[in-house]
Amino acid sequence: MELRIFTEPQQGATYDELLAVARCAEDAGYGAFFRSDHYLKMGGVSGEPGPTDAWTTLAGLARDTSRIRLGTLMTAATFRLPGPLAITVAQVDQMSGGRVELGIGTGWFAEEHTAYGIPFPSLAERFDRLEEQLAVITGLWRTPRGETYDHPGRYYPVTGSPALPKPVQDPHPPILLGGMGKRRTPQLAARYADEFNLPFASVADSAAQFDRVRAACAEIGRDPAQLCWSNALVLCCGRDDAEVARRAAAIGREPEELRANGLAGTPGEIIEKIGEYAAVGAQRLYLQVLDLADLDHIELVAAEVLPKV
Repeated sequence: MELRIFTEPQQGATYDELLAVARCAEDAGYGAFFRSDHYLKMGGVSGEPGPTDAWTTLAGLARDTSRIRLGTLMTAATFRLPGPLAITVAQVDQMSGGRVELGIGTGWFAEEHTAYGIPFPSLAERFDRLEEQLAVITGLWRTPRGETYDHPGRYYPVTGSPALPKPVQDPHPPILLGGMGKRRTPQLAARYADEFNLPFASVADSAAQFDRVRAACAEIGRDPAQLCWSNALVLCCGRDDAEVARRAAAIGREPEELRANGLAGTPGEIIEKIGEYAAVGAQRLYLQVLDLADLDHIELVAAEVLPKV
């Protein structure tokens, strides 16, 4: 089981705070540092000093870290046009020496769209746009050098593109898709995903959705073993119950609720819960760290959990 660190900077974080977490995760031996791609805070926090752009952040981290992989859970397809997004991700991949991964989804948070003037079409149209974005992005990246790319799309028609720049990773950076949709989500994952991720899903729900994606792979003749299977879960680890309670309080949650719905408890409890996800096929876990100032939290899990999973 690979463990990765996952952050939610829209809740309030500067670049320097994110850099400190990324460097801590890199030094502690985690597989990757990921961040959300949101432009508006959620819940009762102030969100100050305000949102940061995900790909601007990752460009900085590409130069300010050296080994850890970097990516998004999840970039919203509503935020960016696919051609410029393909350029951005390829450039950040070059800047990082081939350490970037693109998590992308339909977008779901209506209020952040209205807050910053971003169109927010119906869910059906958002799925249509995501599918076409995936076609354009992968088409641009996969076009051989010296050739041009055309896509007669409904939303994003492309004509005579030089399909540059190319990312370092061949054929392209890993693409992450995810979610609990029962029809189109599995279909898109089977066709385009290198990794399928489930955010904040129970073991039982994860098993059921993984099976749907495997079935979608079978329908198009793809080997499901070509995908990596992952979950994202909120982290709240402590050396004892008192430390668990302190960390839960710091993020406005209750210890028992986190034990039920997240990855919470002592290192031993967390190792046991990880085993339950592994049993249904999860190969990678994104540990959602909400208190970015608590670097000891990251180091504790690296010392007491990471070597045993």
